Amino acid sequence: MNHKALEEYLLSFPNTWLDFPFGEGVSVYKVGHKETGQGKLFAIISDGSKPLQVSLKCDPVLAESLREKYESVQPGYQLNKKHWNTIICSGQLNDDEIKDLARLSYNLVAKI
Repeated sequence: MNHKALEEYLLSFPNTWLDFPFGEGVSVYKVGHKETGQGKLFAIISDGSKPLQVSLKCDPVLAESLREKYESVQPGYQLNKKHWNTIICSGQLNDDEIKDLARLSYNLVAKI
């Protein structure tokens, strides 16, 4: 999965916008009210990372299971390791699996 394709997918979720609260180089995807700036992050992409790296919120039990199964799924970088995974998009997980995890992250944060 490439950065542009993942960004387009993330921005397709309702009430989602791109923000840069950590400065250039870190794309943060939030859900909430862009007009007021009130939102919660559900995805973080390390811009320019090769391979692409994305951090997503995850159910704690599933997060642990994914880490045990895939080398490319690691505890969330600089995030709550119980609830976040950082996925290295090296091909170990296919695009549909990454999209499913992104949708799960969105749903957990948006409380859908």
